[in-house]
Amino acid sequence: MSAAKTKANTSAAFQAVLGSDDAEVKRYARELADAMTPPGGGDFGMEIIDGAASNAAEAATRIRQTMDALQTFPFFGGEKLVWLKNANFMGDTVTGRAADVTEGLEAFVELLSSGLPDGIRFLLSATEVDKRRSFYKALTKLAKVTVFDVLDTSKSGWEEAAMELARQVAEAAGVRLKHEALELLAIRTGGDRRTIVSELEKLALYVGDANRDATVEDVALLVPMTAEAVIFELGNALASRHTHNSLALLDQLLSQKESPIAILLVAIIPTFRNLLAVKDLMDRHKLGRPAQPFFFGKTLDKLPAHATEHLPRKKDGTVNAYALGIAAQHAHRFTLPELRAAQKNVLDANVALVSGAQDPEGLLQQLVIRLTAA
Repeated sequence: MSAAKTKANTSAAFQAVLGSDDAEVKRYARELADAMTPPGGGDFGMEIIDGAASNAAEAATRIRQTMDALQTFPFFGGEKLVWLKNANFMGDTVTGRAADVTEGLEAFVELLSSGLPDGIRFLLSATEVDKRRSFYKALTKLAKVTVFDVLDTSKSGWEEAAMELARQVAEAAGVRLKHEALELLAIRTGGDRRTIVSELEKLALYVGDANRDATVEDVALLVPMTAEAVIFELGNALASRHTHNSLALLDQLLSQKESPIAILLVAIIPTFRNLLAVKDLMDRHKLGRPAQPFFFGKTLDKLPAHATEHLPRKKDGTVNAYALGIAAQHAHRFTLPELRAAQKNVLDANVALVSGAQDPEGLLQQLVIRLTAA
């Protein structure tokens, strides 16, 4: 989950703030620490253990120090907060896999499972946590866990997550955007939280005097495109069969030193894979073209499971409805034979790029022309 800037919730005595978004983890953990520190505790109300360890021995020491702190009652009675701050030894790293660390974390979980002593509150903040390991699974059962992860734009379904993040940040900042404007903001910023915050500040200043919602034209005017946004726009241009625009966006990516094979894998292949899957589905089930990409998800929900089992999916196993919705808006521009031929052209280009038999830039330009030409 991605928490918005809001007042810290201290209803749980044990809280964990985790994730790859380092700046947001530190911000929210600091806010939680201030809120969880017992009032009137003074210098003895908080005990901080620096979790930044340079090797396994240091990490094991930090774990022992934290366990000792959790079992030591505050001076003069009362309550105290123990904060294991910025821990960096819980991920899939050499230090995180060391025997001393894994054994220490197992003992740590046993201690936490027995419950915190009366008057003790515990806060854990960490930016490197392996979610596949038993330690993380134990945390989700024992603590109130808040996760701030940087969006991975190479993964299917990132657009929907970016839009939800943009909606949360805009709501917290009090900036009103029309739906199309929110969508464009999310895509143009690549779902980067700090970039979204910065661009929302500009939008708020721009539309503030007029006291109106920001429009898609406002976002297009003020918000520059990230490399992720250019890749997204290249996919749209290809699906729209806009040859000139597609070549211009391709040249922009190449001038930014983006890898030709990466452009093929991230922009071109997914675009035509989705177009072929959706075109076939729409023809078989007589589906209409959606007015908005989001609407296509409801259409897919009405189909039997066997009809959608082959569709591209996100990391969580659900259908990537937004990307398929974009394809559904453009599928009418192609015939099935054209899309099958496009798949072969893309495959041939992939082989040629890997083999190094042709100039990569020229090969991609020729491929774009073949894919978009009527």
